Amino acid sequence: MEVKNAIEKRRSIRKYSKETVSEKVINEIVEAGRLAPSGCNAQPWKFYIVNNKPVVEKLREKKVFRQDFVYSAPVIIVCCGDTNAYIGKYGGEYQVEEGSVPNDEKARKELFSILEEKKLLRTVRDVSIASAFMVLKATEMGLGTSFIGLVNESALREVLCIPVGFIIPFVLIAGYSCGNIPQRPRKSLKEIMCKVK
Repeated sequence: MEVKNAIEKRRSIRKYSKETVSEKVINEIVEAGRLAPSGCNAQPWKFYIVNNKPVVEKLREKKVFRQDFVYSAPVIIVCCGDTNAYIGKYGGEYQVEEGSVPNDEKARKELFSILEEKKLLRTVRDVSIASAFMVLKATEMGLGTSFIGLVNESALREVLCIPVGFIIPFVLIAGYSCGNIPQRPRKSLKEIMCKVK
């Protein structure tokens, strides 16, 4: 499947069949996220895979998700990011070689110190990019997914023992869809694209 087809075929799925998702398929999906780009190649992401019933029941008991359909998803992927992953990253040798950062170490540190103030924003951005790669890979493999934003973060953190320095911007659910979902209306290119003259 071409990327364009995966983008067009992707839907937010909230009803899944009882078919389990194999470890091989889960690994391939997470591998797509692993290959995503990140600022300073910090790779701040960590993905907690929940696909066993006792853990799902603990999440339900703690009322981690407000939407019941989340608990019936075959795979719950908790997408986390380490906001400290960027500290001390002042551009790798590749960036120096290509000329995208200053060659002088002091100037490079000064440049990247500005970005360190935006580590939360950068973490959300990079985890989002990796997660989008994972969603497209899941679509290619015949799975449906949905981003979940209504999360009781403190309860989720407690159940999965997620470190304090990690943020949880959202959760992904995945599985084999029950039926076809039509594409919802999208704004036109004219509505979203501003050509600067």
